[in-house]
Amino acid sequence: MAMANKKEDKGLCSVGGLGSGCCQIQSLISVDERGQMVLPKDIRDKAEIAPGDKLAVVSWEKKGKVCCLFLIKADDMVDYVKEMLGPLTSELLKK
Repeated sequence: MAMANKKEDKGLCSVGGLGSGCCQIQSLISVDERGQMVLPKDIRDKAEIAPGDKLAVVSWEKKGKVCCLFLIKADDMVDYVKEMLGPLTSELLKK
């Protein structure tokens, strides 16, 4: 998500097109007959994904079809939700 005012980068990147500095094609992977796929070790290492980590699968639809899938570490997802909802909930509690 791009923000108008540059705040400290918390890890979420804006989607401006492939190769825009944030989103890049890292690897091509296959899905087996059971629907399983393997993230290459170099990508797991770079993303600090360890055995037992939970990943949220976020989809992006265009014209009724899923065109993109994103993986976000579940622990990071909690932080993002708190960051977005924190100011809103504190405003509601004031009323």
